[in-house]
Amino acid sequence: MSTHSSTDPSVTAVLAARRDGTDLVLATSGTSGSPRLIRRTTESWWSSFEAYSWLTEVRDDSRVWIPGPLTATMNLFGAVHAAVVGARLVERAEEASHALLTPAQLDRFGSSLGSGTVVTVAGDALPSRTLAEHPELRLRHYYGAAELSFVAAGGHAEDLKSFPGADLEVRNGEIWARSSYLCKGYLGGTGPLRRDGDWATVGDRGVLEGGRLRVLGRPESIVTAGATVRLADVEAALAPRAVGTVWVVGTPHPAAGQVVTALVTDTGDAQILRAVARELLPATHRPRRWFLLDTVPLTGAGKPDRTALARAAASGELPRA
Repeated sequence: MSTHSSTDPSVTAVLAARRDGTDLVLATSGTSGSPRLIRRTTESWWSSFEAYSWLTEVRDDSRVWIPGPLTATMNLFGAVHAAVVGARLVERAEEASHALLTPAQLDRFGSSLGSGTVVTVAGDALPSRTLAEHPELRLRHYYGAAELSFVAAGGHAEDLKSFPGADLEVRNGEIWARSSYLCKGYLGGTGPLRRDGDWATVGDRGVLEGGRLRVLGRPESIVTAGATVRLADVEAALAPRAVGTVWVVGTPHPAAGQVVTALVTDTGDAQILRAVARELLPATHRPRRWFLLDTVPLTGAGKPDRTALARAAASGELPRA
């Protein structure tokens, strides 16, 4: 667990770039283990500070706890914002009036936070059921990407609307955003970012209904027995009915090439979700293998490590669910 201060070298470097008018070069912190370098202006961050203050309620008298590493852009942004508005970064959860966490970190550290702490959750979906699990906390949630910055915000993953200052659309199942928060592009490489005029996408899939955005995730696919299956579609069908958390990955199969595999954290979910899969999914999309996870592997940024999840599922060492 990392602790930081307003004089952290990463924060100091961003403030210096702002003063000198130079661009920022930041690494992505996704779940694949393959970070990319992103270029953005400091103004693309500073222009969102007012809206971020509104969402998080971080002010000059706030005590902000950010346990994740500042190599993750969401954490670095939070630390820089705290420095700019005059908030104080603290080293322990018990000291905090505000916190910035991933959902996995909330599960791990939420009980250490004092009643009434304002917790902003990002980096993965925050299910609505989590609010009932932490009634003592005041939860906020936003969806974004390192390339796009802020796209949508709300109380939880089923309550996301356009982030102030950002427009969003869903085109052919892909989430597109337009705002002053977008990055300039990649440095020395390529990535999922695509542009159409002022709009940009990283390929995340979603549904926009009644002004609310439901994020389905990245379109990783596998081919199983000749059929192409988007894993995010399977996960999106199962997750709302799960008591715990469910991840869907592909694992090798000698005949089919790969098969859809589900990993659950609650012992009762496998039986429930098998029935959900039969009800909602075509046969090709139903998980063939089910495993129980005791410990969820995390990346250095505190997000579930999907590469490690797939490796664990393929190892044969996990208990069957």
